[in-house]
Amino acid sequence: MTVVERAERWLADDPDPATRRELKQLLDRNDLDALHDRFDSSLAFRSAGFRGLLGAGPNRMNRVTVIRATAGLCAWLRQQLPNAAERGICVGFDGRRMSRELATDTAGVIAGAGFQVWMLDDEMPTPVLGFSVLETGAAAGVMITAGDSPSAYNGYKVFWGNGSQIISVHDEGIAQAIARISSASSVPRPTRHEAIAQGRMQALTDLVERYRERVSDLVGPPSEARRLSIAYTALHGVGDRLIRTILGAAGFSGLKSLASQAEPDGRFPTVDFPNPEDPAAMVQVLALARRINAELVLANDPDAGRLAVAAASDEGYEVLSGDDLGCMLADDLLERTESQSKRLLISSIVSSPLLGKIAKAHGARWEQTLVGHSWINHRAIEIEAEGYSYILGYDDALGYGAATFVRDKDGISAALLVADLAARCKARGSTLLDEREAMWRRYGLYVSRRISRAFEGGDADEKMAAAMTRYRDNPPWPIANLNLPKTDLLVFEPEGGDRVILRATATAATLEYYLHVRIEIAAEENAESARERGNARIDEIAEAVRA
Repeated sequence: MTVVERAERWLADDPDPATRRELKQLLDRNDLDALHDRFDSSLAFRSAGFRGLLGAGPNRMNRVTVIRATAGLCAWLRQQLPNAAERGICVGFDGRRMSRELATDTAGVIAGAGFQVWMLDDEMPTPVLGFSVLETGAAAGVMITAGDSPSAYNGYKVFWGNGSQIISVHDEGIAQAIARISSASSVPRPTRHEAIAQGRMQALTDLVERYRERVSDLVGPPSEARRLSIAYTALHGVGDRLIRTILGAAGFSGLKSLASQAEPDGRFPTVDFPNPEDPAAMVQVLALARRINAELVLANDPDAGRLAVAAASDEGYEVLSGDDLGCMLADDLLERTESQSKRLLISSIVSSPLLGKIAKAHGARWEQTLVGHSWINHRAIEIEAEGYSYILGYDDALGYGAATFVRDKDGISAALLVADLAARCKARGSTLLDEREAMWRRYGLYVSRRISRAFEGGDADEKMAAAMTRYRDNPPWPIANLNLPKTDLLVFEPEGGDRVILRATATAATLEYYLHVRIEIAAEENAESARERGNARIDEIAEAVRA
């Protein structure tokens, strides 16, 4: 079939007036470049689902794509779990463009397949969806979200019955099941009213309150010691209401939310890229912090899975890295659980090796996984079967999980844990930055850096593969032999405890370089001076690895 014929076939199958109109205009203009972009490839189902630009065609996020994906998911679940239909599937959505509509289609397809639907009727953070899967005993969950992607994107994220995002074995099975779905119009899709009448859809009305209670239990009852001035932003996402409620109930009465970014708005009118790792996304909340003289700054990404933190310093505010915060939380949680045996910490392979030093000092077990909280939590579940207690899992990209009632990164519970730690620091006359320096002096300072190298052109994937082959054939340092699932990743170990990781990212034809160097801080040395030494060594390693 020609691209025009494929587009016309899609047009006849599309239930959405907006994307039909978009596609009709492209056909009327005979815009072949745009048509090829939309129809020569499809969104790939991997990394627990898919995400893409909103628009018409198989290479876009739209109602047809979601209907077919959900039909494939139901087929795969029936194949894997005999009681999947009775256990049902939880469905949630965030505040992005089309999220509610796509969630409605998802729920309709699930009900039409004979499954029970557990529906989160309001815009919710992704951690709440993960929590709902475990609370209901569902076979799976679907969250309509694109995390911290720009406004033109949306996505479809799948959770398995263990509460964690799915891993590769299920990715592949669901993708194959989707490929067998001939059209969206062939998929049964009752309305909400019909599904309720059939007894196949139920709203999870009290679930958010149960989630609040479980998160609050992480720090105990309200305390007078939690008098802390906090500036917060939801970055136009769905975190504001829960953050204010949970931190307020814990005694943090000094929290001020940035009003211009508090309400869910999928256009993200005040930020180009709503990712709190991006310094530009933090500009407005840091301005609020200066106005109210905040001691702590918290920022969630739009689906409240991630958390960024800045702490007041003599020079203004310093944003802590994901490694800083993950290691500080781990050290604190291990100190608070010293009476427990067989404790477990997990981090992604690209995160700082400092976590291993902390685990060893506390007599805890440290594991490393491939990148992503799906891998972290699946490994945690395996090791818990050996009698271990999961204390914390984190990745360097601002994702933290410190509870087993959510098997994913959770920016809501992380915000409460950070605020509690900052309040306890203040009560003893110190700050988060003081706490970080004390951690560095106890275990050693790791200076880390991430560098991206993008490949361009029609042969970008081949160029990237060739680069990885060169590194394998002529490694600049010894290659570490780690027990990880097969992936396109190399770990080098220069002398002195340093580490260099190369990770090939097929979705963007990009090599990611993660550099970690360990520096001992002398007793009389200023911590900033030690960091400068670490950055100088990182510069040297970066030159060597790029050569």
